[in-house]
Amino acid sequence: MEREKNQILYLVIPCYNEQEAIPIFYDAIMKTAAEMPEARLEVLFVNDGSKDASLSEMKRLAEQDDHVKYVSFSRNFGKEAAMYAGLSYADGDYVAIMDVDLQDPPGLLPEMYRIITTEDYDSVATRRVTRKGEPPIRSFFARRFYALMHRLSKTDIVDGARDYRLMTRQFVDELLRLGEYNRFSKGLFGWVGFNTKWLEYENVERSAGETKWSFWKLLIYSIEGIVGFTTAPLVMAAFLGVFFCVVAFLALCFIIVRTVMYGDPVSGWPSMTCIIIFLGGIQLFCIGILGEYLAKTYMETKHRPIFICKETNVERYER
Repeated sequence: MEREKNQILYLVIPCYNEQEAIPIFYDAIMKTAAEMPEARLEVLFVNDGSKDASLSEMKRLAEQDDHVKYVSFSRNFGKEAAMYAGLSYADGDYVAIMDVDLQDPPGLLPEMYRIITTEDYDSVATRRVTRKGEPPIRSFFARRFYALMHRLSKTDIVDGARDYRLMTRQFVDELLRLGEYNRFSKGLFGWVGFNTKWLEYENVERSAGETKWSFWKLLIYSIEGIVGFTTAPLVMAAFLGVFFCVVAFLALCFIIVRTVMYGDPVSGWPSMTCIIIFLGGIQLFCIGILGEYLAKTYMETKHRPIFICKETNVERYER
């Protein structure tokens, strides 16, 4: 079913120390806007506590173009908070999330808009089919993460999925209802459901600057996703506990039988020490899993705001 045309399309652009990339992105998106006369584009930059001149670049663009908006945080809250803030300020009929480094090709936007306005889809999402230019170790673990999530979670999390997607107003409103503090947007997109069209593209290098995602940060982010969308690690910890209880019982029976039949020579203490250390490690591992879930629950019960806006030139959207 074809939807009404000439509606407002908001672009949410999270930024952290991207002073070099912002003007390049703006020039690129203006060329794309010229190809989309049927939509009115509004660009909303979200400054995630940048230490460089990112905010100054946003203000400069906002002064010369009324269609450029910005929201600036009081400190760095992270990309997830920046995306949530952008969605909560984006007062548009359609909303898209894009990275400012142009790794999300603006050239796909006209096709995405055509699909969402003429076909029965509530969102048009993108995924990378190649990881050219990415370190091999990062690519390997990324693929293993998506394969693991596919097995452990019922939520649809697509391999190579990007945050780059175009959404209807209804889709965005439902996302905003999920006000959890520990956010993993790739999972939240799948959790809310709706009809989604996937577009594929090959990996694109950054236009300027350096990535803010180290291997360690990506590892922590993946743990956020696992904890947020599956309780399988808790089940695994429980099964490990039952398994080692059975092993311990069988070992006890063996020791009793051996002692009755052959006596009790004092031997094997090195292997016993190794076994104790091994079991201690398993216990700490399981306690760590429990602690991770408890920590997330603890943070949610505090009801802290997801972000704090220091300054902006746009009013927050009210549902």
